[in-house]
Amino acid sequence: MSKFWSPSIRDIEPYVPGEQPKGGPIIKLNTNENPYPPSPQVIKAIQGIPPEQLRLYPDPDSTELKQAIAKNLSVLEKNVFVGNGSDEVLGLAFMAFFRQVWPILYPNYTYSFYPVYCNLFGIEYRTVPLSEDFSINIDDYETANGGIVIANPNAPTGMAMPLAKIEKLLNANKESVVIVDEAYVDFGAESAVSLIDHHENLLVVQTLSKSRSLAGLRVGYALGSEALIEGLERVKNSFNSYPLDTIACKAAVAAIEDRDYFEQTRQAIIESRRWLTHELEQLNFEVLPSKANFVFVSHLEQDSASLYQQLREKGLLVRYFNKPGIDQYLRITVGTPDEVQALVKALKELL
Repeated sequence: MSKFWSPSIRDIEPYVPGEQPKGGPIIKLNTNENPYPPSPQVIKAIQGIPPEQLRLYPDPDSTELKQAIAKNLSVLEKNVFVGNGSDEVLGLAFMAFFRQVWPILYPNYTYSFYPVYCNLFGIEYRTVPLSEDFSINIDDYETANGGIVIANPNAPTGMAMPLAKIEKLLNANKESVVIVDEAYVDFGAESAVSLIDHHENLLVVQTLSKSRSLAGLRVGYALGSEALIEGLERVKNSFNSYPLDTIACKAAVAAIEDRDYFEQTRQAIIESRRWLTHELEQLNFEVLPSKANFVFVSHLEQDSASLYQQLREKGLLVRYFNKPGIDQYLRITVGTPDEVQALVKALKELL
């Protein structure tokens, strides 16, 4: 601990991302990256940027990208906010909406960046236990709060709520902002974007990291009422007026516009998830019903920490969370057919 640190950061526990291996023959199924490359149109768009343009600041409003997102999701441009990955968008949203008198609410097992933001920004929070089957019980959120954030599909479980439950949640919490984090929504869940015109307190956050294979470029966005978008813009312009660079914007527009490639790779991942789920169940794993590009699994006889380590020794990385309540589960990213077949083969040898 440095004597130069501000007192407010001394007790913060930063978010710990999944392991990023350096070299070696590794099958990487631990960070929910898309196993397929970006659309070929993305490469063309990047290659078509005049080098001279990189001398200049990017458009601070990312207008072209906002227009592409709005057209793709059938919303108005004024309902779109963009940022440097959905993590930054979420961080700005926490600053803009969640510093309230009452604590915010979110599930006890969910994206582990939420408590980091709360501690960083001095936001009080209370975690709401998931049901025994890891589902979210909306009735548990009908209490005074300073805001709600729910990942749908949830992480690390991969389980999703239907739109009717999200609308019930919104109707029960009209005086606070409800953030629905849809990082994995394109892999089978129902998006809440259609509800933003009817619920001024709804903010939907999405990313191009997962279903558009652009994790390396960091592009995220939020969709909500004009009042919520204005709040985000106020915070953004008080922190970083140019969050998205020229290359990221051009690539993101190309990825969004190539619907055919998006559908092709999305469906390939969904099919691989179906196959992987079936094979794991045959190996005596409990597999939670996933609508994400990963599965959350527990073997009925073997210790998950031991399986994680043995897979790692075989060059297969999956994610293990050493936390009470989920310490007998592994989160496995859905890779290419070859990658998931290699995983199943390794598990058969170990079991």
